[in-house]
Amino acid sequence: MAESVFMADLTWPEFEAKTKANAPFFLPVGATEQHGPHLPLGVDVILPTGVCERVAKKVGGVVAPTIPYGYKSQPRTGGGQAFPGTTSLNAHTLSMVVRDIVHDLALHGVRRLAVVNGHFENSWPVVEGVDLGMREIRRDGIADFVVLRLEYWDFVRRETLDRLFPEGFPGTELEHASLLETSLTLLLRPELVDMRKVPSDGPAKFPTYDRTPVKPGFVPASGVLARAQGSSAEKGQWLMNDHVEGIVRAVRAEFGLLESEAGHGYDNRARAV
Repeated sequence: MAESVFMADLTWPEFEAKTKANAPFFLPVGATEQHGPHLPLGVDVILPTGVCERVAKKVGGVVAPTIPYGYKSQPRTGGGQAFPGTTSLNAHTLSMVVRDIVHDLALHGVRRLAVVNGHFENSWPVVEGVDLGMREIRRDGIADFVVLRLEYWDFVRRETLDRLFPEGFPGTELEHASLLETSLTLLLRPELVDMRKVPSDGPAKFPTYDRTPVKPGFVPASGVLARAQGSSAEKGQWLMNDHVEGIVRAVRAEFGLLESEAGHGYDNRARAV
């Protein structure tokens, strides 16, 4: 049986062995949020978890359980809180969850951690959580703990975006439940995608400001902000290749991993950066 990269599948002695070998750990941070009538509520959990799994396999890493709830959905980036099933945390709550997980992982021997965000609105609460966790870790006398914080969608080549959007990329914030996320979900969990229900009421046209309360009709009725037509698992694979390649490169550089050891273990000579 192949060894699992998921922390939840390990026994505590196996976990301890990973930390003693200085394995890099990955913490995906997701959300439970509407993604239109054709995608499941768990897209923002499925996608960062899938990226982390593939990166971990290439660098001998471990994937911690994904945080399944994120910061509140916003109309211009996720459709907003009004859609049934969107279940969110306050920014402070999410920051405290991230803080506690980062802190405990360090206490139990993890020394290299990549926090991988999968929900646009999570960015700043996660920054705060990492910062608070690092403060506590330093107070505990742990000086060699290194954290990377990243959004997986930043790791995509311009050539890939041009290939996917020959008429111009609409921007990450408008790609909610659209071509990118639909294609990646078709790659990872095709049984959860119903392309027959892809809507055609977008793309959304938003002003450059927010308004509370949100006016009726401000967000497309489907909750899909751009276009999902033309999505495919093949396009999802183009994206996944870029995400994994870019994140692997960053992790190797920042954690001092030797490329020759990819897939086998870890460079125990790596120093904190």
